[in-house]
Amino acid sequence: MAIEREKLEADVLIIGAGPAGLSCALHLANLIERHTKQNKSPALSAENIYVLEKGREIGSHQLSGAILDPSALGELVPGFEESAPLDTPVTVDAAYYFTETGARKLPFTPPPLRNHGNYVVSLNKLVKWLGGLVEKKGINLFTQFAGREPIYARDGIGGVITEDKGVDKNGRPKDNFTPGYELRAKVTVLAEGPRGSVAKELIGRLKLEGLNPQVYGIGIKELWEVQPGRSQTGYVAHTLGWPFGSHMYGGGWIYGLRDNRVSIGTVVGLEYKNPLFDPHEAFQRFKTHPFVKRILEGGKLVRYGAKTVPYGGWYSMPRPYFDGGLIIGDSASLLNSQRLKGIHTAIKSGMLAAETIYEALCASDTSAAKLAVYQQKIEQSWVKKELWAVRNFHQGFRHGLWRGLLYAGFQSVTGGRGLVDPLRTQPGYKDYRKLNRGQELVDQSGRFKGDGKLTFDRLTDVYHSGTRHDEDQPCHLRVIEPSICIERCIREYGNPCQYFCPAAVYEMATENGVPKLKINAANCVHCKTCDIADPYQVIQWVPPEGGGGPNYEGM
Repeated sequence: MAIEREKLEADVLIIGAGPAGLSCALHLANLIERHTKQNKSPALSAENIYVLEKGREIGSHQLSGAILDPSALGELVPGFEESAPLDTPVTVDAAYYFTETGARKLPFTPPPLRNHGNYVVSLNKLVKWLGGLVEKKGINLFTQFAGREPIYARDGIGGVITEDKGVDKNGRPKDNFTPGYELRAKVTVLAEGPRGSVAKELIGRLKLEGLNPQVYGIGIKELWEVQPGRSQTGYVAHTLGWPFGSHMYGGGWIYGLRDNRVSIGTVVGLEYKNPLFDPHEAFQRFKTHPFVKRILEGGKLVRYGAKTVPYGGWYSMPRPYFDGGLIIGDSASLLNSQRLKGIHTAIKSGMLAAETIYEALCASDTSAAKLAVYQQKIEQSWVKKELWAVRNFHQGFRHGLWRGLLYAGFQSVTGGRGLVDPLRTQPGYKDYRKLNRGQELVDQSGRFKGDGKLTFDRLTDVYHSGTRHDEDQPCHLRVIEPSICIERCIREYGNPCQYFCPAAVYEMATENGVPKLKINAANCVHCKTCDIADPYQVIQWVPPEGGGGPNYEGM
């Protein structure tokens, strides 16, 4: 029996209230405000812009390093320095190469890692601030709502259906059952961040893929309160080397914030070869390095989080326009993987999308032909100039650190071309080497547990992420062919889902002597690593019931 859904119609529907989505909404509202003051036609209103955010509140799912290049924010909000929640300007930056016990400071900080003129920020707070500006414009901003599936129209999108609420874990309606809404719009903007579920489906169905497949890294981060004098406000350090071997692409960061707080984390490319590598354990070991331990020892863990980042760059960019829709921000592969920065490009892409949408609404034409102007605007902006210069950067590291640095050197003197252009790649999960082991489960007894003071197990960290889900709801982590986990994955890869997930969601157990996959969906921090790194691509991440997930307060 078909569910009867309430239907709402808007001019513009934006899926995702991160930097890209909120910037699109705010800039579009400003354009409409000027349009109205000039008595232009047709009549437009910011009240016909809807923004959906799956988190409990604006910013709760926003996790980043985060160093802000203020260039785009200055275009969006002139004079932002007076009101934006900028923690501290960067005062000192440095780069180190780590061995297991030593730290060698590079004689100079590589240009991509120089951050003078940038700010250390809490992305959570920055997005909350942007959300406040958006709401003041009269835009409809709905939290605890996710775009569950696209509504197809013409050769593109006509809106989305939001998730049903009040459904038990067996799929049966509970007493508080509320059907999802059918939200239709003239233009739907996908600003879901990395591996957005609606964007993923649309890109596949409409064949929008870029020249290269998208490749990803996973960033794992903690926020600490440290002893006075252990960290300098505005200090930014990046590291290469240990605990990541030369065969991997990975590194760490240490950012000094105000009030004796430190942001610390690691990021590693999801194309490593060992399927039993554990990114969370590598991050915990990173904290035991004497250089890092000296900063954190005696301090207190405040928050934890994990997030994937799109590394593919320009050659992995999908076609970002189609009938009735645009793709912006991380969903559109606009992160600069060399600088490890994407907030500024996300903001700029949102602004360019807003200008495109405004022109389309004025012309009463939201076809792909009209919205193609968005691609042109990107290519004529500084976004193209910045990303084109690093178009082959991450691909060069697929075969290890040293070869990647060699490639990067050639690219720096050839404007991004390097030795081969385009430098082709493949999805990271295809780089796993097969273990060809027996059918017995991998012994988990020796897994990293941490000391509870400096280092922690995954469940302790999940607690510090503020993650919360209703236990009695359908599992939002769908394994399409669960038999593969038992019949093939044990033998071929040792069930890497137990290792790449930084939240202990996946667990192989035995039931009556038979192996079985157990999914602890309530632990999920929405990093989407499972959807990306599963070697068989049978794990599908979909938004859980509205509001579920982490709470990255202050991160």
